[in-house]
Amino acid sequence: MLSLVLGGARSGKSEVGERLAARLAGTPTVAGITYVATAVSDRGDADFDRRIALHRARRPTTWRTVEVAAGESLSPALGIDAVVIVDSLGTWVAGHAGFSVDIEDLVAALERRRDAAAHTILVSDETGLGVHPETTLGLAFRDALGTLNGRLAEVADDVRLVVAGRVLVLPREEI
Repeated sequence: MLSLVLGGARSGKSEVGERLAARLAGTPTVAGITYVATAVSDRGDADFDRRIALHRARRPTTWRTVEVAAGESLSPALGIDAVVIVDSLGTWVAGHAGFSVDIEDLVAALERRRDAAAHTILVSDETGLGVHPETTLGLAFRDALGTLNGRLAEVADDVRLVVAGRVLVLPREEI
């Protein structure tokens, strides 16, 4: 099962992803939960470090945390035999030079997990709802993440949009 949780900044998307993972933890077939953190506290930015600390504090101590450094592939972390929650794809994309990530490598890893009946929850920023970026770099990031989100939505079993803490399940077909 592959779930994609989208939302803007401070929308509550991470909490929704964490609640989905916690629900799965209560089922007999789940061996554990691995939280794949794409934000690493190494930038000397006090506000960023505070936000990371808040995310860490919310996670149960029974969850395993794997940190993926800037520029690294997510595929190795997705090989873990447990429920995996990745938070967040926006930070992961931002950590790659030119925002260039191997989307098909990620999709292949996610499909292997689905074939093995492993649950995966992906949390990602929905940048298309914000203001139009004024810089070339901002436009490149928005487009790269939007392309990734669109591709993942194609293969996801369910897609949720979080706005102001409220969750909308997005249908696969247009109504």
